[in-house]
Amino acid sequence: MTTVADRVLDGPHGPLRVRTYVPAAPAAAGLVWAHGGGFAHGDLDMPEADGVARAFAELGIAVVSVDYRLAPPFRYPVAREEVAFAYAWAAASDLTTGPWALGGASAGANLATGATLKTLHVGGETPPLLVLAYPTLHPVQPAPDDALRAALDAEPDADRFGPDVVSAMYENYLGAPVPTADVYAAPGLASAAELAGFPPTIMINDEVDELRVSGEAFGQTLRAARVDVACSTEPGTQHGHLNRPEEGAAQPSIERFAARILALASHDPDPDPDPRPTRTTPTTSAPQSLSADATTP
Repeated sequence: MTTVADRVLDGPHGPLRVRTYVPAAPAAAGLVWAHGGGFAHGDLDMPEADGVARAFAELGIAVVSVDYRLAPPFRYPVAREEVAFAYAWAAASDLTTGPWALGGASAGANLATGATLKTLHVGGETPPLLVLAYPTLHPVQPAPDDALRAALDAEPDADRFGPDVVSAMYENYLGAPVPTADVYAAPGLASAAELAGFPPTIMINDEVDELRVSGEAFGQTLRAARVDVACSTEPGTQHGHLNRPEEGAAQPSIERFAARILALASHDPDPDPDPRPTRTTPTTSAPQSLSADATTP
């Protein structure tokens, strides 16, 4: 049986709530997880947080789910720094004896990526694995190709993340116009040179989702930086499928993520290959474990 507990940490912006999930049969691996919600919504009780964490714990992975502050009123870089702080806390904790991965879904995946990139650039210790579910990483993302555009047109309820929506989401997060975004707020803007040394990454995107373009474009840049990246698509899904476990696609994604996390504990650099096809979308535009900033723990 998984042991679940809420804890309040002395975070970088005041009290920070996290929820810990300790498996009955731990596998010496952990995951710090950030839910999605467009930087403005979401909590520890949503399926994308609680349900996902319980599913990982059932597979033997300890989880720390982060209740980061939302915008408004808390603007960038508050949430990113809180995710970074939670990772550092988890890595120094006794919740598991093994290594800790860092990840998240949608906007939470952005926070995990931005925190990792900042740490890389300030010379901190980055996570051994980044776990990204349908991330948003560009405030102005490349346009979808003809096939994705046709799929979105055929499923209008999935067509929710066009340029205006994404731009407004980032401006709310930033509290400033999109052009002010740096690579830690919008990691998709990072060049291959800026991503040199980035940790291995597993990413699963949704199929009928314009944000898929953002994830795939970032995956291409990671490959150009010679980063070990597995980027795939969960068939038949719209954005946020981990938040809808009743649809049946959440568990296969969690199991594929878990295989990579558990490989950290077994020191297996090459776990079973991802059975899903890798998809790319052409772009039309181009301890001190994880520091949020040079001055933040």
